[in-house]
Amino acid sequence: MIMQKFVNRKEELSRLKDAFKKNALVIVYGRRRVGKTRLLVEAVKDVPHLYHLCKEEEVNETLKTLSLKLFRLTGKEEFVRKPVNSFEEFLEALPSGVVLILDEFQVLVRNHPRVLGVLQEYLDFSQRNPVVLCGSSVSMMEELTGYGSPIYGRRTLSLKVEPLKFWHIGEFFPNYGVEELVKTYAVLDGIPEYLLRFDPVLSPEENIRREFFGRGFLYSEAEFLLRYELRDLSTYNTILEAVGYGNRSFGEIRNATGIEGSKLPRYISTLIELGILRKEVPVTLKGKEKIRRRNARYSIADNYFAFYYTFVHPFKEEIELGLLEDPLENFERNFNRYLGFVFEKIARQFLIELNKAGKLPFRFSKIGRWWHKNEEIDLLALNESEKKALFVEVKWKELSEREARGILKDLKRKSELVGLEGWEEFYGLVVKEVEGKEELRGEGFLVWALADFERLISPKGEV
Repeated sequence: MIMQKFVNRKEELSRLKDAFKKNALVIVYGRRRVGKTRLLVEAVKDVPHLYHLCKEEEVNETLKTLSLKLFRLTGKEEFVRKPVNSFEEFLEALPSGVVLILDEFQVLVRNHPRVLGVLQEYLDFSQRNPVVLCGSSVSMMEELTGYGSPIYGRRTLSLKVEPLKFWHIGEFFPNYGVEELVKTYAVLDGIPEYLLRFDPVLSPEENIRREFFGRGFLYSEAEFLLRYELRDLSTYNTILEAVGYGNRSFGEIRNATGIEGSKLPRYISTLIELGILRKEVPVTLKGKEKIRRRNARYSIADNYFAFYYTFVHPFKEEIELGLLEDPLENFERNFNRYLGFVFEKIARQFLIELNKAGKLPFRFSKIGRWWHKNEEIDLLALNESEKKALFVEVKWKELSEREARGILKDLKRKSELVGLEGWEEFYGLVVKEVEGKEELRGEGFLVWALADFERLISPKGEV
């Protein structure tokens, strides 16, 4: 395993340390490789703790290992001579105030289901320690703490560890420019272990060829993760490949996959729950309109999965045979277009950071895409109480001033279709590069290019 670099996570660390002071039950979960264990190691660095990684083994072996850790923690040889023979005895022997971390907890529950009842009794009557239950099976961890579970309602903190934001990945690649970081994020998202798989001496394209088309670690990782969570892998592969090809509506996905309309929602819901697919509706919709299927569009939320199902999985047979001409030609021809979709995600993060820092004409309370029939606006930020709106187009292109003015003019036209009469409206562009940026800003337009991202990528992350 690659040792993970610890980047950011200040808010998560603060919340964990506060919970430890209260002898809380803490649930930590998130997809594999996202850095949960590294976060926990950092959080208990200066406090007494007992960390245990749950394995596929007999319960007696688990108890022997826990006894040895009690010996190392307390120095009492009795735990070596006579190991604890139950989880009740282990919890009773655990010194007061020591943080107990059970990593991959769902494995322990699968092998020894009654541990949940033991924990319930401990939490209700005997708790003297902060307890952290950590797991990579997102669906199982949510089920273990849901209604009907013995430990339902007893957690103090539930912490889902998310991938790093775009602004933090530069710490892994100090010699990369902003454009190279966009390409890297488009392939690896903010997953620390994946970021460490790329060689910072090589270009993003060289790393991609080595890791994916050269059948490195990242080549097989996507399906490994899906097998960890899902059974019917072929159906999910079919859905993800269809979305990777650009099928966004329910009807398009149904037609592309041939899956019955009555069965498809269940598969889509599962992928959404796992954080792999994202469902989106126009940001202006409210109430029942938000849940109607005809208003929704779907996309692959995780950049790593998006890249894999766009460029790798459709050519898996050729890659396995070493016939790389077609896969590489497809990658080189379409990668820049793919970056355009990811750049919208980065632009949204950028506007959110500006919003937090008060660097926009108003503070928005919601942001998202807008569309109606064949008309689309990449990002629309709204403050509904003040009736203010920011319309933004995102272009992964180098624009002339004339092209930029044309896009802004069309943006104004589309804004009239949204139906925000009486609102104060602002218009903006987020682009790769643009001529006449200052002139456009002088006329009241909000215009940002890659060069404006530099301050956020700096170690201080200042806007």
